[in-house]
Amino acid sequence: MSIDVTTEIEINRPRAEVAAFAADPDHATAWYEDIKAVRWDTPRPVQQGSRIAFEAHFLGRRLAYTYEVRAFEPGVRLVMSTDAGPFPMETTYAWQDTPSGATHMTLRNRGEPSGFANLAAPLLSAQVRRATTRNLRLLKKILEENAHGVEGR
Repeated sequence: MSIDVTTEIEINRPRAEVAAFAADPDHATAWYEDIKAVRWDTPRPVQQGSRIAFEAHFLGRRLAYTYEVRAFEPGVRLVMSTDAGPFPMETTYAWQDTPSGATHMTLRNRGEPSGFANLAAPLLSAQVRRATTRNLRLLKKILEENAHGVEGR
């Protein structure tokens, strides 16, 4: 059974600002509650082929995984995936302008869990939806409360 969860939010900031902040892995610990550490395996900045290792805590477990950037169109779309571990995942961020000048951000996570994780796919989908909804709300709060960005976080 596969997991395919899409969450969306409108952020009252320009698309270029939202996309630049969200697409920078160095900011992940500021807006992803579950991500505890980020390590670059390739040189900065983000580009197709970049490899970034993450350490997260999800459902009471420590997870370590490395994403590879599959596609990157600055300000438009970022696609990254991991194929290692019990839960191979592809994550896609997409940004669009809204008529009011805000940004509509979509975050999609999809994957094919294996082993026990496959049996728990419906539960995992619900947990991923809750977590990504929380994370997007935190991203919105950070960017809207600090209109000049959050450099140094």
